[in-house]
Amino acid sequence: MFRAIKAKHRAARRLTLAAGATTALLLLSAVPAAAHVEVESDNAQALAENVELAFVAESESATAGITELRVVLPEGITPADVTYGEGPKGWKFAATDDGYTVKGPAVKTGEDAEYSVVVRQLPDAKELAFKTLQTYSDGKIDRWIELSESSGGGHGNEAPVLELKAAAPGAKPVSPSPSESESPSASPTPTAEETDISPSPQAADTEKGDDGGLSAGAWTGIIAAILVVAAAVVFIVRRRGSAQQ
Repeated sequence: MFRAIKAKHRAARRLTLAAGATTALLLLSAVPAAAHVEVESDNAQALAENVELAFVAESESATAGITELRVVLPEGITPADVTYGEGPKGWKFAATDDGYTVKGPAVKTGEDAEYSVVVRQLPDAKELAFKTLQTYSDGKIDRWIELSESSGGGHGNEAPVLELKAAAPGAKPVSPSPSESESPSASPTPTAEETDISPSPQAADTEKGDDGGLSAGAWTGIIAAILVVAAAVVFIVRRRGSAQQ
């Protein structure tokens, strides 16, 4: 699917260039090229599962190649829901707090950066905007983050938008990804038995006292008191013996 979308994209661009060649030649010296980022899918339907999205980031630099694309995911899709498909040679995928990045060696100057991802499930929405920051090897950044006020589009650095068909009858949201449902605050505090940690000596003494027996501290006190009494008795006996002599 990804290769088919790329071929379709290239064919559409060739037709557009051929149809507007005369106009382009007239405006080239006065107006810069209108580059942008596009997103397409063969299964763009609300609540569809395991959907492949193909992105094309067009280059607008004549001196530097694209090195990184940072995407902010729309509401309803989390970083844990996205896996990498394919992209430029040597590029790597990494999740972020609000989306993901794909980056690597700069693509050839003037060439577009094309890659794909697979989304676990698309949300129940009419359209999805994928705000994108496009970085070049010279440090320049194109910010495709603007949202149009209507589905008809607008002007400026607009984010790539994927329009969705209505959900299929009976389609339902899947359960959250494991990484989403697991939360430290939701887990009960582990007990000593669960963590295989023995209680401290002080805690052990306290537990014995609670069971009705005498703790080690109590026994130590009793023995000390007996020794004191015995020493006193010996002292008195010896003193009386000395007095009688």
